[in-house]
Amino acid sequence: MRLKELRKARGISQLKLAMDLNMNQNSISRYESGVREADYSTLIKFADYFNVSIDYLLERTDIPDFIKSK
Repeated sequence: MRLKELRKARGISQLKLAMDLNMNQNSISRYESGVREADYSTLIKFADYFNVSIDYLLERTDIPDFIKSK
């Protein structure tokens, strides 16, 4: 998952991300290291926070664009 890459590119600490998403810093660390896999609702939170598609977050595409249907 590109979570760590996105977080670092924006200069956000694990603690800040956790606080912004009402999560635990330990969880963020585990998601980034691959020890824990995010469920669907958590993936949506990450994608919305970074304004990228879930496919980009999961490295299924290199195109980060998120197209929201109306």
